[in-house]
Amino acid sequence: MITRRSFMRSASALVAVGSVTGSGALAFAKAPLKDIQAPGFYRMNVGSIEITALSDGTLKLPLADLYTNTTPEHAREALGAAFLGTPTDTSVNAFLANTGERLVLIDAGTGKYLGGALGRLTINLKEAGYSVNDVDDVILTHIHTDHSGGLSDSGQPVFPNATLHVNRRDFEFWFKTPTDKRPKNVPPQMFTEAADSLAPYIKADKVRLFEDNQDVLPGFGSILRAGHTPGHSSIVVEDEGQKIVFWGDITHGDVLQFDEPGVAIEFDTDQAQAVQARGAAFEEAAEQKYMIAGAHIAFPGIGHMRRDETNYDWVPLNYAL
Repeated sequence: MITRRSFMRSASALVAVGSVTGSGALAFAKAPLKDIQAPGFYRMNVGSIEITALSDGTLKLPLADLYTNTTPEHAREALGAAFLGTPTDTSVNAFLANTGERLVLIDAGTGKYLGGALGRLTINLKEAGYSVNDVDDVILTHIHTDHSGGLSDSGQPVFPNATLHVNRRDFEFWFKTPTDKRPKNVPPQMFTEAADSLAPYIKADKVRLFEDNQDVLPGFGSILRAGHTPGHSSIVVEDEGQKIVFWGDITHGDVLQFDEPGVAIEFDTDQAQAVQARGAAFEEAAEQKYMIAGAHIAFPGIGHMRRDETNYDWVPLNYAL
C-alpha cells in the first residue's frame, strides 16, 4: 500500500540519486528508436465468416507520374490535398477468409520480388494466429507480381497444402501468349515472375481455373473486371445477408481515382478497358452499399463507396475490436 510516508521516502531516494549525478536532475537511459509497426492484420466478420486483412507491407510509388489520362502536376496537387507526398506510400493488402470449413487466402503478396517494406504477408499471417500450412485455397484476383510473388520461395510452394485458383483468361494470357504477341506495355520480366511464382503449383497439379463471373469455390463468387489484366477478377463473399467484394486492383490508392475514375495507371494492360471496369465497379458498389476490400487502398483497405459532389467517396471501415 502506498502511503504518504512511503511516497516521501521514495521521493527522497530519487532526490539523492539526482544529487549523486551532480546535476540535481534525474538521470534515465535514453530509449532507442524503434522502426517497426504493429503486426499488420485486421479482423472482422461478414456474417459467420471471419475476414482477416493481411498487410504485405507498403511500397513508395511515384503515383503522380504513373497515372495516365491526367497530368503529373494535377495528380500531385490532388495527392497533396490529401496530405500525401510523392512518391506515395502505397499499401499491398491480401485477405484471409475463414469459413469454419476452409481457410481461403485472396492474393498472396509480393514475396521477395519487390523488396523494401514488402514481403511481410507470411509474418503477419503468423501474427494473426495462422500458419502457411493452414491455408486450404489461394484465389488470385490476377497474376501480377505483387499478388502472386508470395506464392513460392526458391522454387517451393509457400502454401504447401493449398490449391491455387486463377481466372482462365488471366492464366492463358500469362502462360500461353506467344512472345511476339505480348503487349508492349507489359514488361517481359512480369511474364518470367508469373511463371516462377506459379511453377510449384502447376508441377503439383494444384492449379484450378475458373471461368468469367463463375463461382471459384462454394461461397466464393467472381466478377470479371478485365482491363488491369485480361482476366482481372473481383472475388465476392456473402453470408447472412452481408456481402464483401475483394476488388483486386480496381484502384491504386484511395484519393485521385475516386474523384476521377477516368484516370488510369501505367500498370493497366488495357487502360481504356480498366477505366470501364472501374466505372462499373464504382457504380455497383455505391448502389448496393456492400463492403469493399482493396489491394492498394490504405491498410486494411476495407470500407464502402458512396457518391459525393465530385463523383465518389471512399469511406474506411470504422475500427472495432
